[in-house]
Amino acid sequence: MEKLQLEKSNLKDSYLEALKDPKLQALVKKLKISDEVAMNYTSKLEQTIEELSNCSKCKGLPFCQNPLEGHYTCPVVKDQRLSFGLKPCKYLEEIKENKNKKITMKDIRIDDKRRAPVIKYFKEFLDKVEHNEKVKGLYLYGNFGCGKTFLITALFSELEKRRKSCEIVYYPELLRDLKSDFDDFGGKMEYLMDVDYLLLDDIGAEKVTEWSRDEILGTILQYRMNNNKVTFFTSNLSLKELELNLAGTKGEIDVIKARRIIERIKYLSTEMQLLGENRRVD
Repeated sequence: MEKLQLEKSNLKDSYLEALKDPKLQALVKKLKISDEVAMNYTSKLEQTIEELSNCSKCKGLPFCQNPLEGHYTCPVVKDQRLSFGLKPCKYLEEIKENKNKKITMKDIRIDDKRRAPVIKYFKEFLDKVEHNEKVKGLYLYGNFGCGKTFLITALFSELEKRRKSCEIVYYPELLRDLKSDFDDFGGKMEYLMDVDYLLLDDIGAEKVTEWSRDEILGTILQYRMNNNKVTFFTSNLSLKELELNLAGTKGEIDVIKARRIIERIKYLSTEMQLLGENRRVD
C-alpha cells in the first residue's frame, strides 16, 4: 500500500513539474482531461509536444526529427481514457494525395525553363511507348519541393491512359510496410518487381541497412533489370551522393554493394537534375 502511494506521489510530482510548460497546460486543456488522467501519461504528452514542435519547424520529410519519419504522436480521448497513436504529417499526406490525384501532363506548368529537359524527355518517352520502342526510366534528383514526384505522377497518368500498370511508392514508407507486414511480404515484393512502370519515390531518404539495401532494393532492381521493367526514381541526392549514402559504414564490402546498386539504377534509368523553387505549401 505504501509503495503504491509512493508511486502515485512520484507520478504527481513529475506531472506538476512538467505542467510548468505552457504547451503542456494547453494540450491538457485542449484534450479536456483531468489532471488525474493526464498525470498517468506525462511522458507521452511531453513526447507529443516535442514531436509537434518538430513538425512546426520542419521543411520536409528529409529533415524530419521525429522517431518515425513523417509521423507524429497523437493523443486520443475516449470515455475519459487516453490513448496514443501515430498520424502522418502534412508532407507525407501530400505524397499520398499526389499518388491518388489524377494529375495529367496538362497540369504541368511550362513557364519554368528549368523543367524543359524533363518535359522534353517525357514527350520523347511517350512517343517511344506509343511506337512500342524500348524505353528507359528516369533518375530525377534535385532540391526538396521542386516538383519531382509531381512531374512523374503526371507522366504515369498518361501511361495509365494507355492501359499500362503503374505504381508510385514512397520508398521509406515501403520499407516500414514490408518490415511490419511479413504475412504479405512476398506478394508486395512480387508486385513491385513485376508492375509495368514503377516509381521509387524519395530514395536515399531512408535509413540504410543491409536488409533495405541488399534484400529489398537490390532484389527489386535486379528483377526489373533482368525483365526490362521500366523504373523511375526521385531523390534529393545525385547518384554519386546516393552511392556514398548506400555505402553506410564505407567498409569495403558495403562500398562494393552500394556500387552494384548504382550500376543497376544506371542500367534502368537516365540521371537528370531538376532545380527549382519549393512549390510545397508550408
